[in-house]
Amino acid sequence: MARKGKIARHRDNQNKPKMKHQTLLYILLFPLSLTVLSADMSTPSGRVQDSVDKVITILKDNSLDREARWNKIGLIINDRFDFRSMSQSVLATNWKKASPEERKNFVEFFSQYIEETYRKKIESYSNQDVIITGETIRGKKAIVETRIVTDTTEIPVNYKLKNNNGTWYAYDVVIEGVSLVNNYRSTFAAIVNNDGMDGLLDDIQRRIDKHKEENQEDLSDS
Repeated sequence: MARKGKIARHRDNQNKPKMKHQTLLYILLFPLSLTVLSADMSTPSGRVQDSVDKVITILKDNSLDREARWNKIGLIINDRFDFRSMSQSVLATNWKKASPEERKNFVEFFSQYIEETYRKKIESYSNQDVIITGETIRGKKAIVETRIVTDTTEIPVNYKLKNNNGTWYAYDVVIEGVSLVNNYRSTFAAIVNNDGMDGLLDDIQRRIDKHKEENQEDLSDS
């Protein structure tokens, strides 16, 4: 679990990532009716489909309470994303400047932040459709192209994956040209420039605590 730290004083409207859609990550794991080119787990598309199928199964399991259900979904998130590679890309040059302990803490904090941020969205099952329209593999990296289909619109979403020892892991999600990694990179870089890595870790911890508190309140009300 993430350790408590002092709270860095930043305004949310300055540091909160400004994304065209606040759905970048959850779409990859969101329980969607999926049309896919291949269900082979050895392929990037198959890996995406398997992730979706597993989340659907968990969300439809009425024997689980909300916390047990989320714990299982959290395991899938951790198993399907390469958070170290994602963290390295998000920090960019600051990754090289960070100490081994700071890197370790950032990976831990950032992965928790992503999970807590998108928890409500993942849990809000509403049967949208996603159609996988293409798959491009270049060496150990791949892009899976999809379109999210709702009643009123279609949203193009690309998933970037990399092959680690024969298994495909997501390391970025791009929706309508907006990259999750690039978005957080600019936000976090500003915090590091002003307050250093300690300030960034404190800021992320504050964000995690806020989302945990909100999710706990929702649990109490349910």
